[in-house]
Amino acid sequence: MSISRKELVNYLDQRLTPERFRDYAPNGLQVEGCEQVSRIVTGVTASQALIDAAVAWNADAILVHHGYFWKGENPCITGMKQRRIKTLLQHDINLLGYHLPLDAHSEIGNNAVLAKLLGITVTGGLEEGNPLSIGVTGRLDAPMSLQELGDRVSQVLNRPPMLIAGGEHRITTIGLCTGGAQGYIEKAIDLGLDAYLSGEISEPTVHSARENGVHYIAAGHHATERFGAKALGEELAEKFGIEQMFVDIDNPV
Repeated sequence: MSISRKELVNYLDQRLTPERFRDYAPNGLQVEGCEQVSRIVTGVTASQALIDAAVAWNADAILVHHGYFWKGENPCITGMKQRRIKTLLQHDINLLGYHLPLDAHSEIGNNAVLAKLLGITVTGGLEEGNPLSIGVTGRLDAPMSLQELGDRVSQVLNRPPMLIAGGEHRITTIGLCTGGAQGYIEKAIDLGLDAYLSGEISEPTVHSARENGVHYIAAGHHATERFGAKALGEELAEKFGIEQMFVDIDNPV
């Protein structure tokens, strides 16, 4: 079976409501390809390796969390950008990218899916009063030590996280925001949470965790953001009868 490009974009835009977000890149169709889509590849970033995998699989479209045309980047289509876009155009492949909308979605968003996999019951948004909060707050079914939760994260993500102890306390309440959201630890501190989990870590994050008594778990930018695009691809396959394949291009960051 297949779906028209227009129908696919309309469905994704209705499902993810990108117009509600002030984002760092355009959301939706970024590179136009063929009019009918019967095979779609999903992934985290529209790297050359992901595009090559899509070409090898004869995909009609690629759906990613990290697409192209970020604010502040050089707008010229040269070098790496030229090679990527040239490959897409040569093979008539559509590129669709959804950034913040795919973080924030309450059902198929990166944060929502990862929280469910980790056994965290979502209780609200990390940004109080913001209905478009990117991060979430939640509770564990039973208190866990930092190491115990770290072991669970390692099992789910298939990679060991970096653990920064903010004391000796066990964890019941936790904040979660995937990707490069280490700065949101301040929101977890303000909310009095036991721990905070994100993808990346920076030098000041360690001191914030230790001095404010909040455990910090840095689980990897790529590793924590594999779930939204994958879940969305599976949803598209079920709804429209198209073929989908999630391609995980390994990234240690």
